[in-house]
Parts: sequence; C-alpha cells; structure tokens
Amino acid sequence: MSTKEITKYLKFPMQFDEQRLVKDLSRAMESQWVPHFNTGGYTGNWNVVSLYAKDGNAQHIFALSTDNSAVSETPLMKECTYFREVLDSFSFPILSVRLLRLEVGAEIKPHTDHELGYEDGQFRLHIPIVTNPDVAFILDGERLTMLPGECWYTNVNFVHSVANRGTVDRVHLVIDGERNAWTDELFFAQAPESSFEADREENLSPETIRRMLEELRSNPQMAGHPIVSELEDKLKNQSNALDS
Repeated sequence: MSTKEITKYLKFPMQFDEQRLVKDLSRAMESQWVPHFNTGGYTGNWNVVSLYAKDGNAQHIFALSTDNSAVSETPLMKECTYFREVLDSFSFPILSVRLLRLEVGAEIKPHTDHELGYEDGQFRLHIPIVTNPDVAFILDGERLTMLPGECWYTNVNFVHSVANRGTVDRVHLVIDGERNAWTDELFFAQAPESSFEADREENLSPETIRRMLEELRSNPQMAGHPIVSELEDKLKNQSNALDS
C-alpha cells in the first residue's frame, strides 16, 4: 500500500438489535449456503448466501457484478424483515448483500480485495450477528474486535485475514455499497475527508498482484473481466521494469 495515510477501518455510532438479527439468521440457516469460490484462500468451512445479488439469485455469491446486470433481492431477503430494516437505514446504492459464515476452526488466509476501499468509490460494511472472543480478524496487522449488532467499515485493500478459533460459528451480514453524498457525510463525521483520497501513484507489490490474480481466476464468473487484464498488465510492466 501507499505510505499516504488512508483510513483502514471505522466503527460507526450505530447499534442494531442482536436478537432480531439472530431471528432473521435462523430463517437464513434453512437456505442453501454455498462454499466460498476461492477454495485456495481458506481452510475449513466458509459459506455464503446472498440477500442482494445479480439476478436475485441467492447462490450468486460473488461480491461485485462482473457486468452491468442489475442487483436485486433474493427470495431469502423477502423472508428477513429485520435485515430489510437494517438496509433501509442506509441511503446508498447496494452492490451486494451477503451472509458469510466462518465455521469453527476455519481460517481465511491473508489476502487483499481489489479496489474495495472508500477512496475507490465503493466500500464494505460488516454487521456481526454471531461471533465469539476467539475470532481473530486481522487488518494490516491490527486485530479488530467486532461485536454483534455493531457496524464496521473495513478497507479491504489492505491485507486481512480471519481465523475462528472459538466454539461458535461466526456469521456477519456483509454489505457492499457505492459511495455517494449520504455516505460522505457518514464517513467524514468519523475521519478526515483527506484520509479517503486515493493515491493513484501507489504500487502494489508483485506478490500482492499475483495473490489478487489467483483469487480472481479461481472464480469462473471473472473470466474476461477487465480487472484481470489490468492486473496482468501491471504485473507484466513491473517485470519488464526489473529486466530493463
């Protein structure tokens, strides 16, 4: 990452009802959960079900659409009235909404997500539903303790990992959204506006680019996506620069 000071995470001053979150989760547990597509990026069981997704398909679990297809509610969303209430409290375009369950003993390996920081115009929110003290969420070397009903922004352009070393599965409601004036007001109330400005001169290391490409290529839906070509060109240019 760049040496420029960029906000890595925020805990927003809002609290959602833990019992009502769990009640909706109990409905979702009856759905068909899908193993995360990046099987090389984790050990144990890491499963997903979508509430807002491409074509309203609950089994379409990729966070961001690879084309211009509309994102819409899945059938599961219609059954989860409190999840809807939570989403209605936000005023920004929704890119995806998913439930992610990291089962006991599972670990998500250190990785980054491509251009998913607020400075990129899109962002990720976490609302924990079920967790335990032995979940280790590490973001750029710092451990974050996220409790049920809280709302967190995490800048996943930074290296992050998660390990569930407890005795209870960890389930988060994960929302990806598009930056707008409403979110600017929300974010800038918590951190300086200058800390959300992208440094377009930053250089990703070859190792980081290779890791990102591995993640993207593991998903068949990303075949031919411009992001893949962009990263391949960046890696090639870095290699040429070293050889010259």
